Amino acid sequence: MESSVIRRIHALRQMTVGELQIEWQRLYGEPSRSRNRDFLWRRLAWRVQELALGGLSERARARLEELAPDGFVRARTPSVGRDVTEPAPVEKRVRDMRLPSPGTVISRRWRDRDLRLVVRADGFELDGVVHRSLTEAARAATGSHWNGKLFWGVTQRKRRA
Repeated sequence: MESSVIRRIHALRQMTVGELQIEWQRLYGEPSRSRNRDFLWRRLAWRVQELALGGLSERARARLEELAPDGFVRARTPSVGRDVTEPAPVEKRVRDMRLPSPGTVISRRWRDRDLRLVVRADGFELDGVVHRSLTEAARAATGSHWNGKLFWGVTQRKRRA
């Protein structure tokens, strides 16, 4: 294997998850759906080798097609012919339908304190601070870990009979 490829793979091994995600965007042309460091590193190491050395042979591709004619459901690769140096179009995040819609105000009393949580498109606002999740907002309000949906009353605990 070429020494430049080996150096790039070793450099990937030293990167943080955030840096690996940026590299994923650059090499695959789309954002990563994973935050698992080992997964990102292994897939990026494969991609570096694939781009440098040409990827699978035609014989291997034919055998894969024979074994799985419909393709792999979870294996997504960028479309052929796309320039991996240009950024992929930014995908709009799909909002979790179990959460209240933006603009909703959730009120709760906690230890003689009235809490007022405003649901926003970019998170949840509590006391002028925007939190990324209900759990994060519950931790800020109580100082301890809570299931955010349970704490804010968005869902009810299911009791076993």
